[in-house]
Amino acid sequence: MAATEATNAADEAYDVIVLGAGPTGENLADRAHAAGLSAVLVESELVGGECSYWACMPSKALLRPVTARSEARRVAGLDDAADAPLDAPAVLARRDSFTSYWKDDGQVRWLDSAGIDLVRGQGRLAGPRRVVVDGGRVLTARHAVAVCTGSRAVVPGIPGLAEARPWTSRHATSAKSVPGRLVVVGGGVVGVEMATAWRALGASVTLLVRGDGLLPRMEPFAGHLVAESLAEAGVLLRSGVEVREVRREAPGGPVTVLLDSGDEIVADELLIATGRAPRTEDIGLETVGLPPGSWLDVDDSCRVKGVTGGWLYGVGDVNHRALLTHQGKYQARIAGAAIAARARGVPILETDPWGAHSATADTRAVPQVVFSDPEAASVGLTAAAAEKAGYRTRVVDQDLAAVAGASLYADGYRGRARMVVDLDRDVLLGVTFVGFGVGELLHSATVAVAGEVPVERLWHAVPSYPTISEVWLRLLEAYRG
Repeated sequence: MAATEATNAADEAYDVIVLGAGPTGENLADRAHAAGLSAVLVESELVGGECSYWACMPSKALLRPVTARSEARRVAGLDDAADAPLDAPAVLARRDSFTSYWKDDGQVRWLDSAGIDLVRGQGRLAGPRRVVVDGGRVLTARHAVAVCTGSRAVVPGIPGLAEARPWTSRHATSAKSVPGRLVVVGGGVVGVEMATAWRALGASVTLLVRGDGLLPRMEPFAGHLVAESLAEAGVLLRSGVEVREVRREAPGGPVTVLLDSGDEIVADELLIATGRAPRTEDIGLETVGLPPGSWLDVDDSCRVKGVTGGWLYGVGDVNHRALLTHQGKYQARIAGAAIAARARGVPILETDPWGAHSATADTRAVPQVVFSDPEAASVGLTAAAAEKAGYRTRVVDQDLAAVAGASLYADGYRGRARMVVDLDRDVLLGVTFVGFGVGELLHSATVAVAGEVPVERLWHAVPSYPTISEVWLRLLEAYRG
C-alpha cells in the first residue's frame, strides 16, 4: 500500500498507530512493520520531523564549514588559504540542500518502499487505542498507539518577549540571511552551537547565560574550553545575567534586551534557547486520564505508566529520558521490539537491563556531541553525577594536545579527555572529550561504557598510531600509574 491516505473503512484498523513521523516515529513504525505488524504514521507537519528540517541536519550543515575552516587555519600550508571569510550564501545554500528545501518527498518515498502508511493531519487520542485525525478520520489500534510527537522550544514569560517575536531554534537553523547583531539567550547546546555558527558567518554575537558557565550538563572543563574559543572568535559572553524585559517597536526592527543589571543590548535578532517542552498539549491525553502538555512517564520499554491495558507508548523526547535524536531512535527500536513481543505473547525480557526490551542506555550510556569549535563529546556520567549517585570513583584526566595524533591534526591543538572509573567494578561510568574531531572518537567510549568493559580488558584494545585515539592509552597508563 502506498504511503498515502487510504479511504476504505477496512484500512482504518492497524496493529500500531504512531503519532509523529520524525526519526523516532519512523524507526518505531519500521521496527513494528519488520516484525510483521501493520503500522500507520500520523504527521501534521513534514515527514522526517524536527531533526531533518530544523535541528540536527541544518544546524550541522551550518557548523561544518565553521569547524573545517577553523581546523584548516591550524595546519601550516593551509592556514593562509583558509583565512578568508566564509561564503555565507554558499553555506546557507548547502544547508538548504541538506533539508531537502523543506520538502519531505524523499521521506514519503521511503515510507512507501517500506510498506508503512501515512496519514497527514493532527492526530488526537479519543480513548483507548483510538485516534481521530483532524476531527474526522478515525483510526483504531489492535495493539499499540505510540506518541512520538517530540518537543518544542520554550519561550519564557519575560515581559515583551512574545510580542518581540524572537527566534527559537527553528528560526536559527532556517534563517535566510545573516543578522548583523544577534543576541543568544542560553548556554546549552543550541545556544553554543548557534552562537558558533552565526558568529563565523559574520554576525556580531552576544551570548547571555544565567549561570556561571556553558554546557552545564557536561564536565565543567568542556564549557570552559568552548567559552575560551567563542571569546577568541569574537563572541561577547556574559554570564550570571538574566533578561528582565524585551522591546521591539516594529516587526523586523531592532530588538532591545534589558538585563537585570540595568544594561540594555540592541540587536537585529534575539534567539531564545532556554529549554524544551513536550508536544503533547493537543493530542487528546485527557481522554486517557493524562494531563495535556505533560511529559509522559514511561517504563524502560517506553510504555506509559498508569494507562489501563498497557497499549500506550511514549517514545523519544516526549518521555524526557534523553532529548536527543539518536536516543529517540534507540528507544524506537526498543519499543518496537517490545510492542511486537507483546503482540505475539512472547515474554518481555524485563529482568535483563541490557536486553532487547529495555532502554537502559538512556540512564547509563547516553552519548552526545556538541558541534562547537572545538567539539565537546561525552557519554555516561560526569564525575559530579557519579559521586552524587553514590559510586566510589577515580577520575583520570589527560591533555589531548600531548597525543601525537592531535599535534598532527592541528597546530596548537587544545583539548582534554576525562574518564570516570567505578572502582568497585573496574569499569567506566563516563568519558568526556573536548577538542577538534573528538565527535568521531566518542563511539569508542560509548562502547566501553555501555558494554561495561573492564579496564584491564581495555588495556588490550590497542589504539592506532598516530591517531587522536591514542588518548585511550594515555588515560589507561595514568590510571594504572
